[in-house]
Amino acid sequence: MLLQNKKVAIVGGGPGGLTLARLLQLKGVNVQVYERDINEYARVQGSPLDMHEESGWAALRSAKLVEEYKKHVIQGADKKVIVNAQAEVFFSDHENKSNEELGGEPPRLEIGRGALRKVLLGALQQETVVWDSQFISMEKENEGWLMHFKNGSSVYADLVIAADGANSKIRPYLTEIKAFYSGVTMVEINIENAKKATPHIYELMNGGKIMAYGNGRNILGGQKGNGDLCFYASFKPDENWAKYSGLDFSDRTQLLNWFKKEYADWSSIWHELFDNAIMPAVPRRIYCMPLDQNWEPLPNLTLLGDAAHVMPPFAGEGANTSMFDALELSECLSSDQYPTLQEAIADYEKSMRYRAAKAAKQSLDNGNLMHSDDALDKMLKIFRHSSPVK
Repeated sequence: MLLQNKKVAIVGGGPGGLTLARLLQLKGVNVQVYERDINEYARVQGSPLDMHEESGWAALRSAKLVEEYKKHVIQGADKKVIVNAQAEVFFSDHENKSNEELGGEPPRLEIGRGALRKVLLGALQQETVVWDSQFISMEKENEGWLMHFKNGSSVYADLVIAADGANSKIRPYLTEIKAFYSGVTMVEINIENAKKATPHIYELMNGGKIMAYGNGRNILGGQKGNGDLCFYASFKPDENWAKYSGLDFSDRTQLLNWFKKEYADWSSIWHELFDNAIMPAVPRRIYCMPLDQNWEPLPNLTLLGDAAHVMPPFAGEGANTSMFDALELSECLSSDQYPTLQEAIADYEKSMRYRAAKAAKQSLDNGNLMHSDDALDKMLKIFRHSSPVK
């Protein structure tokens, strides 16, 4: 095997990096994950994820983790309502029976990001993840790399795999290609104990997710699984809007006043989100890698997930694509059809870029559609095969 007697370092403990570690360990590979978080509980996790049959589910099946995943799903979180700016419901699938209820394969069951991390961590060998390991730099040594971390440690690896997200510090060692601004910025708002804090929105969501469209702007939200909610006020400002807006994102009053101005004509029902948000809110500029990106493969370094192909979230493909990257990369690295690691990596990267470009194109197109003036009508047509509200 190409990785026999070699040490593999995965930098980044997100869904893609942990899935890859699990898959490689099943193949007997010596692998370590270096994660900047102090421990698995270090960060508040964002909106839940759903697994797609051809990508996320495929990776979970190969990792032998489908049954464990099902233990942690958020029941009903895959259900949705589509509303207008006045919070009037135009579509709901809450009454639809799931595929499982109809005797078919599982639907896109949702799981909290923290729960998915727990599932993946629980499947790894002890001490696979080295916490508090923020990557700083690396240089070539022998046939591999000597990596340096902020905690003062230095580690050698024969193969480094960058799974360190959209702002990857390792990506520049492979390519100078950078992501471009998609035109969309999302203000992330988290709500604790939403049933009490935001009762009207909580009742409207009915345990699922909500998509609100009006005047070229969105509010998108979903359950976290612990009674909390995560929302995104999504619109299309200048790339540097957050920096020059003058907004203090720790000030609820300022944020509410901003919302009243930016989301003019939206119902006051949405105000309870801002009145009860955990501070600070987080502005997130949404980026995308060029669809035609390319680079020369190396024998000792590759990328997966957002580090390779960050894309907007409007097709739900980010984590799924990342986990399928892990599946495909693990298969290439453990295959006996490649004479060298460089050839195995080259084959993976060619396929990965092709898949990611398709997903990113869909995400960009969806983002433009969702922020168009007639987004509500367009989104209703997309979901026309589900049962509308009577």
